[in-house]
Amino acid sequence: MNLHAKRAKELAQLFFETVRKEGLAPTVRRAAGFARRRLRTKKGRFLPPEAVLAAQRAADTAGWPVVSICVPLYNTPLPFLREMVASVLGQTCPNWQLCLADASDAQHAQVGEYVQGLGEGRIRYVRVENRGISANTNEAAKLATGDYLALLDHDDVLAPNAVYEMLRAARATGAAFLYSDEALFEKDPAHATVGHFKPDFAPDYLNCCNYICHFAVFSREMFWQAGGLDPACDGSQDHDLFLKLSERCAPVHVPRVLYFWRVHAGSTSAGTQAKPYVAEAAKRAIAAHLARTGALGRVADGLFPSTYKVEYEIPGAPLVSILIPNKDHADDLDRALRSVYEKTDYAHFEVIVIENNSTQKETFAYYEAAQAAHENLRVVRWDGPFNFSAINNFGRRHAKGEYLLLLNNDVEVQNGAWLREMLSLCCQPGVGIVGAKLLYPDGTVQHAGVVTGLGGFAGHSHKYARGDGSGYMFRLATVQDFSCVTAACLLCRASVYDAVGGLDEGFAVAFNDVDFCLRVRKAGWRVVYTPYAQLTHYESKSRGLDEKGEAKRRFDGERARLEARYTRAALTRDPYYNPHLTLDREDFSESDVLPRYEALG
Repeated sequence: MNLHAKRAKELAQLFFETVRKEGLAPTVRRAAGFARRRLRTKKGRFLPPEAVLAAQRAADTAGWPVVSICVPLYNTPLPFLREMVASVLGQTCPNWQLCLADASDAQHAQVGEYVQGLGEGRIRYVRVENRGISANTNEAAKLATGDYLALLDHDDVLAPNAVYEMLRAARATGAAFLYSDEALFEKDPAHATVGHFKPDFAPDYLNCCNYICHFAVFSREMFWQAGGLDPACDGSQDHDLFLKLSERCAPVHVPRVLYFWRVHAGSTSAGTQAKPYVAEAAKRAIAAHLARTGALGRVADGLFPSTYKVEYEIPGAPLVSILIPNKDHADDLDRALRSVYEKTDYAHFEVIVIENNSTQKETFAYYEAAQAAHENLRVVRWDGPFNFSAINNFGRRHAKGEYLLLLNNDVEVQNGAWLREMLSLCCQPGVGIVGAKLLYPDGTVQHAGVVTGLGGFAGHSHKYARGDGSGYMFRLATVQDFSCVTAACLLCRASVYDAVGGLDEGFAVAFNDVDFCLRVRKAGWRVVYTPYAQLTHYESKSRGLDEKGEAKRRFDGERARLEARYTRAALTRDPYYNPHLTLDREDFSESDVLPRYEALG
């Protein structure tokens, strides 16, 4: 079999395996996007144009700080070592120092010989006893005199603009901790295979996996204040460090690919199976972070390797008021209520059904039966025209709970822990809203968080993906920070609901949840999604936008209201998304038209 035929067979196997895992439609969309990107450019799509690099080399950076790049060396293959060093020597900004701690054995003396033979004054080198990656990296950091430190693995490479971009961002923001996007490569960084496009700082995501990873730059003083790297967390030492640093300051995200991570059999980029102790070290790091911040909970394995779950304690037994608007559709309401009462393992809740202009006598008979069957269920009557926001605001006035759960009547609870999982997050300091994973009846995703800007205004993360998949960078399968979640199942502190004035009744049908979440975030609260609360949403997959008559005029008016309040520019720059990802699809695929390099700021 020739190489072309072998590659074709591998691609076919990959395609059918992806179809099996993710479903046909998402696979076809992803393949189409990949084909468009391959047509656009086959080489260097993550690298800036040469004109940009030339302008950076010509810039006056004499007054900029210096970053000391710390690398622990251990039996490093010389080709990898040469590429790593060359990537530092080739930086467009000269304000760097390369600090190397070499723990190679006697059979790899050529490592030190190569470095010492370079004759570059900005390279500092020391031989050390091999005491593990954390201790060895700390020895490299002791050589540093720069204002900032950065970590670089001995077999990876930096983009030529890495130092320039990070120091420019540090000067512009005053940040003491910054991180960039990254890409994976096998042989040549110019032919990188996969980009890792990250959100801005997402603390709940960081508790579940080390999404920050590479390229991280941070204050040298703060590094030592945090105790440096902890040998007890070897394998997840970076994750541990980032958690410690994030306790001292919020890191700034620089949305550029500045680091190229080599994929080979022994690297963590090839999978945690290469280093099985990583998971235990990560759980120790997260548990220590919880202890330092006073959070009460335990750390468990997540749904996929390299992911983790914090199981927070719920202080006391706060009452949750479940608000369910309803008009007729007694069968749907009965399915929803049966699932709540039969499956929910958190008992301290009340249900308020908000009756809105039902006409079928069977509906009112059902209300009577439901109230007789459940002493914690009440039906209250809203006689005005349908207005989702006004109906829920009316229901809130009847609620006694410390927490309010907005719930559609066309959902069905799937796991007993759903409410407890949502509440355990919502009661954490700084969290104002929690949303759930909603699936269509066929098991594909209806909602897993909301991204503003998708489709022009707002769209659901991972829509139509397989519900049991991991999603993009585990974002479907871990607790996540998002800008918004859907009001089809939304838990909120009652005090926060009241503080922002509840739902805006100017959004009668559309975008009321988006607007509400954005106002809650503006008030300083986080919005969180959890995959551990799972419900089926019986909304039709084929349901489209309101495209006719009065419904269309109302939808267009509410869309215009949203844009007027937040501006199109703000809506299309969701901090928990990335400008390199598409706004045309919900699958987190790379944008078919990458943003202009200089437009990223």
